[in-house]
Amino acid sequence: MARVSKELLDTAAPGAGECAKPNKEETSNRNPVSSENSPYTVFTLSDLRRLRIILGLGTITSPLTATIYLPLLPLLRHQFSVSAQAINLTLTLYIIFQAISPVIFGPFSDAYGRRPIYLLTLGLYVLGNIGLAANRDNYAVLLVLRAVQSLGASAAYAISFGVVADVCEPNERGRMLGPVSMALNLGACVGPVIGGIVAYANNNHTWVFWSLVIVGIVLFLGVGLLLPETAKRLVGNGGDPARFKWWQVSWVQLIRSHTMSKSSTTGMSSLYGSESVVREPAHKVAIKNLLACFRMIFYPDSFLTLWMHGSFYTVDYSFVAALPDIFKDIYEYNEWQLGLAYLPRGVGIIIGSYVTGKLMDRDYAKTLRELGWTTDRVNPDELVNFPIEKARARNTYLFLFVSTGTIVGYGWAVTQSAHPAVALVLQFIQGFWGTYFYTTYSALMVDTYPQSPSTAAAATSVTRCAMAAAGVAILQPLLDVAGRGWYFTALGLWSGLFGIAAVALLRWKGSVWRSRRSRPTAEIQAARQG
Repeated sequence: MARVSKELLDTAAPGAGECAKPNKEETSNRNPVSSENSPYTVFTLSDLRRLRIILGLGTITSPLTATIYLPLLPLLRHQFSVSAQAINLTLTLYIIFQAISPVIFGPFSDAYGRRPIYLLTLGLYVLGNIGLAANRDNYAVLLVLRAVQSLGASAAYAISFGVVADVCEPNERGRMLGPVSMALNLGACVGPVIGGIVAYANNNHTWVFWSLVIVGIVLFLGVGLLLPETAKRLVGNGGDPARFKWWQVSWVQLIRSHTMSKSSTTGMSSLYGSESVVREPAHKVAIKNLLACFRMIFYPDSFLTLWMHGSFYTVDYSFVAALPDIFKDIYEYNEWQLGLAYLPRGVGIIIGSYVTGKLMDRDYAKTLRELGWTTDRVNPDELVNFPIEKARARNTYLFLFVSTGTIVGYGWAVTQSAHPAVALVLQFIQGFWGTYFYTTYSALMVDTYPQSPSTAAAATSVTRCAMAAAGVAILQPLLDVAGRGWYFTALGLWSGLFGIAAVALLRWKGSVWRSRRSRPTAEIQAARQG
């Protein structure tokens, strides 16, 4: 199999050309992480800034597609001449495939690479939206295309977390995940507004799907043009020309390398080397990672981490699902106003994501100082000896208290028909701090599985989707029986008290459990090095 040579590598791996003479700013991301003192990645800080934009916009597809659909439900019932229950089935189907997609494509991206899987899923997304825009009255086709749409949209989360783990050491992931999460949640913020405008001002839903087609094409071109392969299993830190194949570099870099090769006497053949790298077959890795995705859920430390992430994702979905009923029934909002009512929560999530990223890096650095370690001491191989659970969970108790108070207060505020500004401010606060939990603990999940980060992110996704689906399924019956005040009181206490228990166990025994399950892998690697 042909490999890309040094000439192409200088353009394939951003920053590779500057490795020989790095400046202070560009090398702050390149701490030694191996026994050979090689850099963790050849990506520079300026490259990572561009990656934040690509990954953030790439992950916008799932929340945008999910939330833009909600205000369209009455239009869809009329368009397809079916019952409300039948249209609600399309919501359930989307959530199901939202859980399935990362489980399939996350492990595949660990095995076959981030870049080809990213392009494949974005292609599925575009095709699904084209079909939805063209479909006018066939309900069965609507169901199939919603599944395709969800498959394509929902994989980006797991793949993007894999890219972050590829190019950022644990002590620097917060600065990457914060902006990515901001962009990710931008979709959840603007989706209901766009959908609300359509439901209020236009009786034709098809242009919404055409707009998603445009979004998908732009993202496909952006990933194709600008994102090189980052999976460490395939390209290491990006500094070895023998590891690169032609499809693992961006189209822009291929065009540049082709132009450069035309001026040489050797032609295109000079771009490819003959050195081979012996690796385990990709299909075996994919199957192993697929099984590992479900096995991760049952490890004690992983289960607690997934619980923290999934429980607050359930809280978030409960706020979203209950909002139309609350603001239409109590405050008599129309569809346009309902769309705007989602904005405070969305803005809170976006700002909270940025703050969370800063807190994660600060807490990590503080833990290092307390241990007397330098940032160079901690790398994926040594992370098994570092109390990453304590580093990530430093502020969790305080924020659990704030979150519980906000959830309970929100329930009783709407029950007493308080001014809508009170409910909207509480939504902002919950969005602001709620994002801390599922950003921090999804990062912790990736931290504790450094060899298969996208598989770990897939386990996170399937768990949170399952918990959210269950929460939404019992939402209306509980509201009917208990009322809004007692429902949100129970939700706040459930997330807060179980959250305290989960964090306490993680801080106490998490590193021990992680060390036990990591020991066989570490022993195998030591034997191979020996």
